[in-house]
Amino acid sequence: MEINLSGLDSLRKYFQEIYGPNADVLRVIELTSGRERRGEELKGFGYGVPYLIEVSVNGEVRKVVLETIRPGGFGHEHFSDRAQILLWQHSAFNNLPRHVRSIDVGAFTTSGTLKSLGDCREFFILTEFIEGKPYYLDLEDIKSRGELTDLDVKRCLTLSDYLVEVHSVKGVGLESLYIRRVRDLVGHGECIMGLIDSYPPGLDYADEKTLMEIERKCIEWRWKLKKKAYRCTRVHGDFHPWNILFREGTDFTVLDRSRGEWGEPADDLAALTINYLFYSLQAYGEVRCPFKRLFELFWENYLDKTGDEEILTVIQPYYAWRGLVIASPIWYPNLTKETRTRIFNFIKSILETEKIDIKSIF
Repeated sequence: MEINLSGLDSLRKYFQEIYGPNADVLRVIELTSGRERRGEELKGFGYGVPYLIEVSVNGEVRKVVLETIRPGGFGHEHFSDRAQILLWQHSAFNNLPRHVRSIDVGAFTTSGTLKSLGDCREFFILTEFIEGKPYYLDLEDIKSRGELTDLDVKRCLTLSDYLVEVHSVKGVGLESLYIRRVRDLVGHGECIMGLIDSYPPGLDYADEKTLMEIERKCIEWRWKLKKKAYRCTRVHGDFHPWNILFREGTDFTVLDRSRGEWGEPADDLAALTINYLFYSLQAYGEVRCPFKRLFELFWENYLDKTGDEEILTVIQPYYAWRGLVIASPIWYPNLTKETRTRIFNFIKSILETEKIDIKSIF
């Protein structure tokens, strides 16, 4: 859906509601292309393209990001699906340490203005603009370099410590939210069944029989995890390298908290640590150092500081879900067939494992 704004007037009026009558829009830049947008060509907000907007407020320049969610699969088909996500994000982003702050949530109206509710057509979220480089660029550098620096080790341990801090807040009395998150893990459009539905037919490494068996095993795991609602903790929900921005040293900010404030801590560990395995597979066709070392460092630090050995017996379906993501021909179209096959072998193996061994997980 395309939203056509009449010049900058609608944006200016909106920011005057947020920041006061002296607010003025200086620049609008499409973040995916870096192209500045002005006047009548300012359109397309409804397509899910993030925009960096510079706003002058009483002589001070503030940078914010305005973003919508692209209509489509993964449970985003309906207007109400996308509205639900953005309303929740606005309510939850500011409750998590180091997360980018949400400033407002609003909507585009049928007349093309930016406002709230009533005659809304699409929702959007407005957050602070945060400088930084996504953590996946560190992993790309390690893949090219073939060895770790002291900073690589420090950042790995910093991220592990961050999850120790986040998961230290227990969801006492929130057992029903834990059970919902486990149910969503299997059935949500962004999670296991949604990913499986996105796989095209005719793939020899992921034929219908294979996908059906993975889905069946994950349902069995859901029934195991339902009984462990006492493990409910504060979570990020989408803690992967593209949602972590590093600046100098170990200073970082996280982005795009997802799907609920409370859940299973294994969700966050699987989302990040599978990428150490993933980058090793891309670089070497197997799991070995230097990425194996980061994987073990992250886990050893987390287990040492939390004492949560039980997590080794519940993370399996979360690794399966993240495995479906990284093996996806939609999300990662340029992987070799051999890499995808190894990931699917990992998924099938992990779902048969009662307790993982971080030293020989792959």
